[in-house]
This record gives sequence, C-alpha cells and structure tokens, in this order.
Amino acid sequence: MMVHTEESIARLTRWLRQRPNSIEFWELVVTNERLVWCYVGQSYRSMLLRADMGERDRAIVEDSRPEELLDLAEENFAIPLEALESIRHVEGTRFRRARLELEWSEAGLDDTRYGGGMTLVSTSEADPQRETVAALAEDSRLEHVGIELDSPRWSLF
Repeated sequence: MMVHTEESIARLTRWLRQRPNSIEFWELVVTNERLVWCYVGQSYRSMLLRADMGERDRAIVEDSRPEELLDLAEENFAIPLEALESIRHVEGTRFRRARLELEWSEAGLDDTRYGGGMTLVSTSEADPQRETVAALAEDSRLEHVGIELDSPRWSLF
C-alpha cells in the first residue's frame, strides 16, 4: 500500500486578482510538493454587486487535504515547487494594499494559463502575511525560489 505524503507547509489567505470587470478571490496552499491555487469566488466591480462571497469556500479549502484541493473548483490549478521561480511580497501602506507577485516556469506544465505569473492584492480583511512569506524563505524545499520581502519606497504609495 502506497502512502501519500503531501503535507501543507503554508496557507496564503484572502488574496484577490483584479480583472477588468470583476474581482477573483484566491487562497494559496503551499505543500511540500506544489503551490495550489484555490479559486474561492468572484465579485463584480459594480458597487451594487461587490461582495466577498468566498467565505464558505475558504472554509472548505481550510478543511480539505492537499490532494483534494484541485477538485474543489474547475479554476483551481497547481504549480510544482520545482517550477516556482519567485515570490515577492510587497508590504501594504495606509493607501495601498499588500501585493503578492508570483512567477513560475511553464516548461513541462500541462496548464499554461496566466502566462507564468500572477499578481494578487490582499483583501481588506487580510492580514498582510509577511511573516508567512518570510517563513517560506527559510524552508529548504524552496531554496531555489527567489523569495523577496519588499516595502514601498514612499510611505504614501
């Protein structure tokens, strides 16, 4: 009997991707094998339709085992840790939310959507998770990944 040993290392929660007419909500789960992108909902830019509807799906992601995550939504995808190239966390300011910029190599991947990179912005309820990203920089499984913690150059931006 083969035992599956995939385990969660970190969870980056309450991030969003801004689209022209909508906002997508994402949770990221880093395991010892891959980075799993979990789509947890969408809201529209119209003030009348804007709402973070991802709470229920965030709870499902939190309660799921790593091997179940891809099956939670058709939008979900995973990047093997070997393909992950960089993670850059830019601290938020009073006027700007924190950003998370991720890049990966698409060579050998079946799923090549998003062009090998994505920038996410923290939701208003998110804690910046700077410490979580800093802990990833210390993990030997991610030593090949350029992990950067950055602060804005100007306090107003």
